[in-house]
Parts: sequence; C-alpha cells; structure tokens
Amino acid sequence: MSIYFCYKDSFFHCKPLHLPNIYTSLTWNNYYKIFPLQELKTTTGQKVEIIDTGLANTNAGPDFFNAKVKLNGILWIGNVEIHERSSDWLKHGHHTDATYDSVILHITSDADIDVHRTNGEPIPQLILTCPDYVCRNYHELVETESYPPCYRIIPTLSIFTIHSWMSALQLERFEQKASQLSERLKRCNSNWEDAFFITLARNFGFGLNGDAFETWANRIPLRAVDKHRDELFQIEAFFFGQAGLLQGTAGDEYYLRLKKEYEYLSHKFGLTPMDVSQWRFLRLRPTNFPHIRIAQLAVLYHRSYGLLSRIMEAETVTKVHEILKGGTSAYWVNHYTFEHPSPSRPKTLSNSSLDLLIINTVATFLYSYGVHKGKEEYCARAGAFLEELKAEYNYITRMWEQCGIKAANASDSQALIQLKKEYCDKKKCLYCRIGYEYLKRN
Repeated sequence: MSIYFCYKDSFFHCKPLHLPNIYTSLTWNNYYKIFPLQELKTTTGQKVEIIDTGLANTNAGPDFFNAKVKLNGILWIGNVEIHERSSDWLKHGHHTDATYDSVILHITSDADIDVHRTNGEPIPQLILTCPDYVCRNYHELVETESYPPCYRIIPTLSIFTIHSWMSALQLERFEQKASQLSERLKRCNSNWEDAFFITLARNFGFGLNGDAFETWANRIPLRAVDKHRDELFQIEAFFFGQAGLLQGTAGDEYYLRLKKEYEYLSHKFGLTPMDVSQWRFLRLRPTNFPHIRIAQLAVLYHRSYGLLSRIMEAETVTKVHEILKGGTSAYWVNHYTFEHPSPSRPKTLSNSSLDLLIINTVATFLYSYGVHKGKEEYCARAGAFLEELKAEYNYITRMWEQCGIKAANASDSQALIQLKKEYCDKKKCLYCRIGYEYLKRN
C-alpha cells in the first residue's frame, strides 16, 4: 500500500506556523484519509512506494533525512526535499549546493521544471496536489480571528473523539512536566527531595511569583538549613533573609531578631540574598503575599523531614492535604508583612490552593518518580489524583467551556491547558486531532 506525502512547507510556505507534517504523519492515505487515494508515480512514470518517511529537519538542508523510498521496486535511502513549485529548487540555490545531492525524491505541487544535482543528474519528482477543500479549511484555521479558530466544529465532535484526545493530551502534559523535572533534578545532583522543595516553592508562587520563588528556592542552602531544622525561628531567618526581606534597618522586635539571626547565618555560611525587587505584590491578596507563603514553607520544612517521602507514601488526596496544609509561626497569625499588625487569622492553605499544589507538584513527582523507578502504581496514583480533584477554573478552561468542552476534573483541565499552550498558541493545527477534523470537512 502506498503512503502519501503532502507539503513540508505547509500548504504553500507557512513554515513559521509549524506545519511540516502531513508528510511525516505516518500514512495519510490509510490512516488520516485526507488525500485522495491514488497510485504514486514520478513525473517520468516511476512507481513510488514510501517505506520510511525519515526525520523532519528543522535546520538548514533537505527537509527530511534518511527516508526510504522504492522507485520501480528499487530501494533508495536518502533525503527528501519539498517545494510548492519545482522552480523553487533553482530559486533556493539547491542546484549548486552539494548538500542537496543526497536528495532521492523531490515533492512538489507544480513540476514546472526538471531538477538536477550539482553534477547534472536528474532527481525524481513526485507531484502531489492538495485538495481544494483541505487548503480552504487550513486557511480558515490560520486566518480566523476568533480563538480557537476551530470553535465551529467542536460541538459536532463525538464524545469519544474529544475524550481520547484529552487523554492523550494529559499524558503529553505529564511527559512534558517530567522532562522539565528531569532538568531540575540534574541541577540538584539527582536529589529528589531538593528538587521537590524547589518545585513546591515555585508553585507556592501561584503563578505571579512563581519565577521569584524558584529563584529564591535555588538560593536556599538546604544542607545548612538542615543543621538548624529543629528551630523554626532559624529556618525563618534563612528563608526571609535569602528572600531579601530582611534588608531594612528598622522594624518591630520580631523583624530585628530575624535580621540579627540572618546576619549571623549569612556570615557563617557565606549567604547572598536575592534582589527583593523580584517579588511582586500588585493585585495580590494579602494571603498570597510572599511573606505568608515563605512563612508557610518554613513551617512545612520544619515539620516535615523527608517531605517527598511522606508525599509518596500518601495514598489519598486527603492525606496529601494533611501533609501540605501546614500553617505559620505565631507572629504571622496577626501579620501579612513585617511590622504592620492585622486581625488575628490562621494562615493555613485553602483547599483550592492545596489542590493546585497537588496538580502542579505532587502529581508531577508521582508520575516522574514512577517512570524513573518503573513503578506503575505511582503513575496510576498521579492520574487518579487528578481525576479526583475539581477542574481548574481559569481563563483557559472558561474559553474551552464557551466552545463546548467542559472540564470534568483536573485531568481534563490539564489536558485543555496543554491543548491551548502547545497547539493553539503555537498554531500547530496539523498536529491536533480537532484541527484534523476541521481539515477533512468537505
């Protein structure tokens, strides 16, 4: 059975939109079924069979490397170049570039000239035209100002189509987060507990201060802090000092005590605080101030030795809540920042905040650790936690709900976030199952 190509340059030179892969998407005649079924032949009548599409090349050189193609039954192994018109071969200077001598097949929609290698040898050409309706639908996706551009067909899609795609997106999101975690682990010398603390700290920023919290966490000398783990006050001195929040010369008694303790610890361990200007306060609720989040992390670090180990052992969402709920030292019960008292109120994490930490931190570590250790039960628990938690409610989930896709749980909302960020925002409609459904409308 023949395998059909389409344009790497994406329906007529749209490389910035990342549309190279109707060619690489397995078999478009027996899998995607968008292009008409017909026998493939070169312009000189040679029968074409695609054995292996090769690897897409995003850099200079031929569009696809190491393809395997049979021409009249003879196997050729080499590269493939794709243009809208054959004359683009000359326009791009390939006829004088020895890099393109390895091309075994040239694919085009308009074979207006013959193409040759630098030594004059002719290169077989395959004409493949894109059906008008596919081009029309594609341009609608690209040019529609509404977001997402495929919104028209979403209500017509089957539940199976939507759910199967969302399941794939959720797994994809797990894999993406696992990859990011792997890089963080390298920076932590493969110390999972340290990587967990840094990831947790980042997510304590709850978006707005995420980068600042990660910067801060990377400045915390955790082995030094461990030596003073039994003393919450000293942990706070480490944490607030490294956050750059103990730089002032005036303050209340508690502030001055912390400042003095940090000066001692700083001299002892050679500490350098981060730039306090990195913290953002505008439009933050007081409960989300960096001071409160740092105080909560200090208590969590103080009470939970081997925090990741305890999390990994927790088999229910409720148990994870209990571990992470924490609180603050007595000072912060009636303060949101240093010096300025506020009405007395315990500063524990809300259930919605705890859920976000499970979604963005705990589930990621369960999945990644499960893959790392080959323990499927951790991966399964990560998925189960997301299915148990309520769907996130943000502008992304609201957008998809308006289009007809409502997230039933956190697993769904994570899938929808992945869909928007990795497909819609990047205009990767040809990689998306909804985009495919849109393209094939005739």
